[in-house]
Amino acid sequence: MEKSIEYGFEHYIQLIPGVKEISPKDCSPLVLAYIGDCVFDLIIKTLVVGQGNRPVHKLHEETSRYVQASAQSFMMRSMQEHLTAEEHAVYRRGRNSRSVTPAKNQSITDYRRATGFEALIGYLYLNHEYERLTELVSIGLKSMDEETEQKE
Repeated sequence: MEKSIEYGFEHYIQLIPGVKEISPKDCSPLVLAYIGDCVFDLIIKTLVVGQGNRPVHKLHEETSRYVQASAQSFMMRSMQEHLTAEEHAVYRRGRNSRSVTPAKNQSITDYRRATGFEALIGYLYLNHEYERLTELVSIGLKSMDEETEQKE
């Protein structure tokens, strides 16, 4: 029996007029972080909405718990030991890049580590390494859940 070809969301994005394939190697670390922020936000919003229908304000509060710089920094610390040399280089470039905007209500260390985290997410997304992206995000989310359980 022949298996049909299935296309993912990224395939259909490419069909939109004006959308072009983007090579992550051609992007600055801050551009990788820019797209990584969006990808991670979509993952977290999908996770939060999947936990049940609630008022949008409650969804926003739960989402904010994961997407703020301190949470991303925490997740990155738990993910670091699982990174390949190439992934670590991408993270380091993102972490060490100078952002135009200052950190808001976050330490500079958390903000920079979060920028590296987002750069890595953007790199993996643009490289179509979705399985690896979800593997690393899962490691980070698991570490946050474990931290929450310890506090309770």
